[in-house]
Amino acid sequence: MKIISYNVNGIRAAIKKGLIEWLKEHPADVICLQENKAQQNDVDVSLLKEIGYEDHWFCAQKKGYSGVTVFTKTKPDNVKCGTGHAVSDDEGRVMQLDFGKVRLINAYFPSGTSGDHRQTYKYQWLDEFFDYLQEMRKEKPNIILCGDYNIAHKEIDIHDPKGNKKTTGFLPEERAWMDQFYSNGWTDVFRQFHPEPHRYTWWSQRFPSVRLSNKGWRIDYISVTDNLNTHLKDADIFPDVKHSDHCPVFAEIDIESLNAQE
Repeated sequence: MKIISYNVNGIRAAIKKGLIEWLKEHPADVICLQENKAQQNDVDVSLLKEIGYEDHWFCAQKKGYSGVTVFTKTKPDNVKCGTGHAVSDDEGRVMQLDFGKVRLINAYFPSGTSGDHRQTYKYQWLDEFFDYLQEMRKEKPNIILCGDYNIAHKEIDIHDPKGNKKTTGFLPEERAWMDQFYSNGWTDVFRQFHPEPHRYTWWSQRFPSVRLSNKGWRIDYISVTDNLNTHLKDADIFPDVKHSDHCPVFAEIDIESLNAQE
């Protein structure tokens, strides 16, 4: 299964910039989009349906805000929207799809950039989501978590770690959450294949030159429960794809052999 994860920063704007044409040229079995900023009825995805994708949406109650979408060529056994946490679900942040023994989660983590109240909520959301995931693993031990985590984990994941040590997305408390997450049975798939520096997935739009000079952050991840490590085949970033201030990331994971096991 090839999975693409991509914060499109508004699906309608991304489509106008050629998103669907790019996806047709770079097909995947499952495409997880974050920050769709739309309601399902507002978006024409007929071209993707023509090439075999079905679509699933979890939109924010507030129009033009947040939301996640999944396009998939592999029909899921089950789709669930939300985690049962009211604010998160009102903002359309988490969708879950089951494919045999594997649960795929598409998540858009809060950013914390719009003020102290949202940073406080971000910490609340992270704690709630960690507990939710760990409880889920008792029933569903094989999980793939795609999304915009809105956190650069380590110094290698950000172009200027010293200058951003007090910036949301690279705060000590946020990075500590990532440490806790990855030390409790989860793997950062990209880093399994790419230990090198200067690999980023987001660049500030306030200063267009930062993308040209690759002064970015790696805040978009595909993670798996550790027991899926032996099923990992490939992972990478598409830094030259520019429908958004983010770029897509992908992973290839052999779930067929897992689902074939007794």
